[in-house]
Amino acid sequence: MDFRQLDISTDNEEEAEVPQRSSLFARFKERPLWQRIVLALISLFLLPYLLIVLYLLPFIHPISTLMLGDAATFKGYNRRWVPLENISPVLVKSVMVSEDGQFCFHGGVDWGEMRMLVQETLRGKSTRGGSTIPMQTVKNLFLWNGRSFVRKTLELPLAVSASFAWSKRRMMEIYLNVAEWGPGIYGIEAAARYHFKVPASKLTARQAALLAVSLPNPIDRVAGKPGRGLSQLASLIQRRAQNADAYIKCLYD
Repeated sequence: MDFRQLDISTDNEEEAEVPQRSSLFARFKERPLWQRIVLALISLFLLPYLLIVLYLLPFIHPISTLMLGDAATFKGYNRRWVPLENISPVLVKSVMVSEDGQFCFHGGVDWGEMRMLVQETLRGKSTRGGSTIPMQTVKNLFLWNGRSFVRKTLELPLAVSASFAWSKRRMMEIYLNVAEWGPGIYGIEAAARYHFKVPASKLTARQAALLAVSLPNPIDRVAGKPGRGLSQLASLIQRRAQNADAYIKCLYD
């Protein structure tokens, strides 16, 4: 028996069994440029939906695109994540009556409000944003500031998807922990300590109202140093929040 011949044939068989596979990245590079661009855009479009599923996990503390921008430009930011139970209920009520009174009753988009907004826009009268808390949350997490048709088109399905996936408590918890309350100030805990030197759990009704009304423009509306107009608006929200227990039943029942 010729053992040399046996060894040679065995080696050849082993080599034949090793598949000649290219890596996924190599196959991607082999595609035409237009296909690579399309695949990259599709991946970018799908990424937020994958993150929505990931953010179901309570120990995940999402960050916003503004935080990423501050980190990328070496500005830094101040954010201390706190669970919803460590946030004063009066702050939650104030934010809801100020930003989204129907939060407990819609599925991410207030379609009645959106219809009115579209009608007013077509008449050239619209001055409202029409954004719900879920819409603002997904905008903060995945999109960018500024009004545009493209952003709003992306925002609507993301808000509906997040509302379907997350509980109301999880939605509110994420929103209050990523909202901007000043230059580099993100989340209610950092905001409460920065503006009023107290933790979010100790906010008074007045402080909560001031923080709530500053949300639409936290750079110009400084909760800790309110002007006359901001103070008057805060007084209105404070009165409404006193009788708004029904608005937060979905969070505390």
